Amino acid sequence: MQVSEDTCFFMYFYPKYIFMKNLIASFFLLFIATVAFSQTGLTVGPPRLYFVGDAGQAQTQYVDVTNPSKDYTLELGVSFEDWSYSEYGDNVLSPKGTLPTSCANWLSVSESYFSLKPGESKRLQLNMQVPKDAKFTAEVPVHTAMLFVTQLNPRAREKQEGANIRLAVRSGVKVYHRFNGRETPDLEITNLVYKDVDSVGQFLEVSYDVTGNIWLEGRLRAEFLNQETGEKEVVDNLNFYCLPGDKRKQYIAIPKSLKSGNYLVSVLAFYGDQDVVKIAELEFKHVAKN
Repeated sequence: MQVSEDTCFFMYFYPKYIFMKNLIASFFLLFIATVAFSQTGLTVGPPRLYFVGDAGQAQTQYVDVTNPSKDYTLELGVSFEDWSYSEYGDNVLSPKGTLPTSCANWLSVSESYFSLKPGESKRLQLNMQVPKDAKFTAEVPVHTAMLFVTQLNPRAREKQEGANIRLAVRSGVKVYHRFNGRETPDLEITNLVYKDVDSVGQFLEVSYDVTGNIWLEGRLRAEFLNQETGEKEVVDNLNFYCLPGDKRKQYIAIPKSLKSGNYLVSVLAFYGDQDVVKIAELEFKHVAKN
């Protein structure tokens, strides 16, 4: 299975809780997650599951787990936790059932512990039972949880500087729930700033609030227009994922090929099934750096 960026963010190592406080940390941890995934070998999918049901209703979906190793049996366990997004779109974990949006206690799985021989796959049955007293509210319009499949028998790696390294992976599947007929996607771009930071580089900081009552999956596009020459450069397909009530910041790197000059940049946010578009514009002076 080809591993996307979003999937990589769900590969967790100890320490358990990860909060990326700045742009540099985000890129570093994404790199670590991608490398470790390739070393340990565990495939879990799909990366996201969506349940739609009202109070008292039950629904079932499936999670596929594969051991791609050619010579190592995996001992695996399934658990649930809560999660939310940070201001920068990173996953922040919380103990099961502690967030107001949690649906972790609504979930059960067909097997909590199992083993997979090399090359073996298993399909897990994930059941959601919505409580009879559950109801839609403006404060909590959707519910979420994270299903983790954790390797319980870490495989020893070669010693590094005298240390015996043992690597284990746990791969997460995000679980979403909403009620029937309750779906109003919306966001508002609240600020757009050009920044030049020596330690990071030149970039745009886009701030936006999720004002609808449903999770959003969308993409950003930035169009840079040189107001002196009329030349245009485009940065496209910058994906984002967010939840109702999120207040977010997202960064768009200035292209290295962008020449010095006065620019008008248009940032477009596309989201929803109908590809709704929100636009923000900014004029700024750019000084290219070698």
